[in-house]
Amino acid sequence: MSRRKGSSFSSASTAEQVTEGIDGTALTAIVTGATSGIGAETARVLAMRGVHVIMGVRNLVTAKDVKEEILEEYPSAKVDAMELDLSSMASVRKFASDFISSALPLNILINNAGIFGTPFMLSEDNIELQFATNHVGHFLLTNLLLDTMKKTTHESKREGRIVIVTSCAHRLSYRGGIRFDKINDESSYRKFCAYAQSKLANVLHANELARRFKEEEVDITVNSVHPGTIITNIDRYYVNPGLAAVLKKFISFAFKNAEQGASTTCYVALHPEVKGLSGEYFADNKMAKVGSRGRDIELAKKLWDFSMNLIK
Repeated sequence: MSRRKGSSFSSASTAEQVTEGIDGTALTAIVTGATSGIGAETARVLAMRGVHVIMGVRNLVTAKDVKEEILEEYPSAKVDAMELDLSSMASVRKFASDFISSALPLNILINNAGIFGTPFMLSEDNIELQFATNHVGHFLLTNLLLDTMKKTTHESKREGRIVIVTSCAHRLSYRGGIRFDKINDESSYRKFCAYAQSKLANVLHANELARRFKEEEVDITVNSVHPGTIITNIDRYYVNPGLAAVLKKFISFAFKNAEQGASTTCYVALHPEVKGLSGEYFADNKMAKVGSRGRDIELAKKLWDFSMNLIK
């Protein structure tokens, strides 16, 4: 796919459709937040295509149910679950350490997990919870797994791919984009702006890591994706359950289902059309225009340094 030509898929395409005919049997992928919604569908479709899927999850009991459902549908699927709480740096470090100890390769990392619209709370590491979970946890996880991904890419002679799930809401962050000096400021906290800030951080993280890989000539691509508007349990803090039901019933045309919502992630993770594309933003299975803050190279570099200090 050239930068001028779009893909053959659309917003209505499902994850199964965009991966049809792709053989992923030689690949291993980590998918965070894989017990519900688009994360569970991403795990299912990757496993369907033969990828060995490691689900990074907070709830191992729920993950067991998801795994059993996948195996019931595809008995030869390779699916495992490992405990991962992205709001906790200790949990992220343990997950990464356990994965590295397994000596498994890592071709694909899908940073999918997220929370949305929580009341003001601090993580156990004293970082505002949405920023901690949606950005910092994934930033740390990615950093800890980079050597494994580089080793896999070198030994397999096959491009590695990192997919970071963001949102079009990245355009609606606080003024200035990232409030470096007010991440934990409860008095000016706005739960949607804080969510948007964390999603902008996802875009900037992807862009800066892609830039670094290009400089190092590392054969790993990094892209951010907007899955579309999907009401899943990520909305539990922000959308009243009754309202969610009404929205689904009366304006379902404006929303995607999980099968459609997972499609752009699966497309960017597996499809040969996106080979070599890095530092891009995708929506509806096509490259899309990112918000102006998301294109800010200096802001991305500043966020990188800020994030590195947080995870020390």
